[in-house]
Amino acid sequence: MASYASKVGQDIARWVENGLIDAETAEKLRRDIEANVRRSLSFGTVLAMLAAILLGAAILIFIAANWETIPRIARVVAVFAVIAAGYVGGAWLKLRDHPAFAEAAWVVAAAAFGGAIALIGQMYHFSGDESGAILTWCAGTALAAAALRSNPLTVMAVAIADGWMVMMLLNGFDFRSGFDIPYLYVLMAFALFLISYWTRSQPSRHLIILSLIIYAGFVAAADEWDAMAIQLAIGSAAVFAAAVYASEPLDSLLQLGGRLPLHAFLGFLIGMAILQFEYNEGGGLILTSALMLAGIVAAIVLAGRDSRGLRWLAYIGFAYELVWIYLVMMGTMLDTASFFLAAAVILGLLAFVIIRVEKRMRGHATEGGAAS
Repeated sequence: MASYASKVGQDIARWVENGLIDAETAEKLRRDIEANVRRSLSFGTVLAMLAAILLGAAILIFIAANWETIPRIARVVAVFAVIAAGYVGGAWLKLRDHPAFAEAAWVVAAAAFGGAIALIGQMYHFSGDESGAILTWCAGTALAAAALRSNPLTVMAVAIADGWMVMMLLNGFDFRSGFDIPYLYVLMAFALFLISYWTRSQPSRHLIILSLIIYAGFVAAADEWDAMAIQLAIGSAAVFAAAVYASEPLDSLLQLGGRLPLHAFLGFLIGMAILQFEYNEGGGLILTSALMLAGIVAAIVLAGRDSRGLRWLAYIGFAYELVWIYLVMMGTMLDTASFFLAAAVILGLLAFVIIRVEKRMRGHATEGGAAS
């Protein structure tokens, strides 16, 4: 990002010198670039965050290891001193223009807050369970993220909420009845999504959407597969179409950096994969396989050109589909070979058409540029 900013800075200076833009516009462009560079996640910031997490873990483990020898009042004071030092020290570092270390200090404080809940609850034998403690930790971290407008703290709050969701799903799992779904997570995800706008945390929004897709998959597994899986596949396809044909207003609303089609396509693949476990023979197998392959091809045609991640996801989905068909139809090799042959012919013809269309589009674009 730094090299990009330096290059654009040189371009801006050249544009001003050539009279393409005025000095006021140049200054606005420089301020915008500097603001985005500060919000970018550099390697140094990542190292600072990792150091903060390790420091927080070391402090909590040290307190826990010496728990019996430390007087009770000293334990409480020590835990809250770490929290206060983290938040106050982070604010001081922020004012001294050290944002990476400030965020790291806040992460230490948030980690210490989670440890304090567990340690003090154990010390004073407070009633409650792990679920309530994690929810309290998530709420406190989210409140701190909103108060400090901290991107990393928002990501941390989302990660804690996701951990709570997974814990509740695993604790409520039964081989006969499936999963006991924690519906509270939907409200938590919505609240954190709103906070992410205030804290300008795009990674949090990506993580929330991915978590909701996984959550919908678990709901489908608990809901006898059919209804929720169909809704997930159809809803994801609808969101994908909207993201392709109304990309600007949707991206302006959700602020996902143009990656909404990727999320929607992942939701479609998961929904269809769940359906294929239910309908794995006869007409159901043919229909779900045809829909899966058609969706993969449509995703590549509509949005694959602008997204390498989506193309790779489509390749993975296509490979999965071929392996699935092979495993299900392994007993009838002739039928499997016929299916692969038909699929190869259809996809080959489609690839030929797409290549010809793209060449014609590039030719028209070149002619238009030469004419202008």
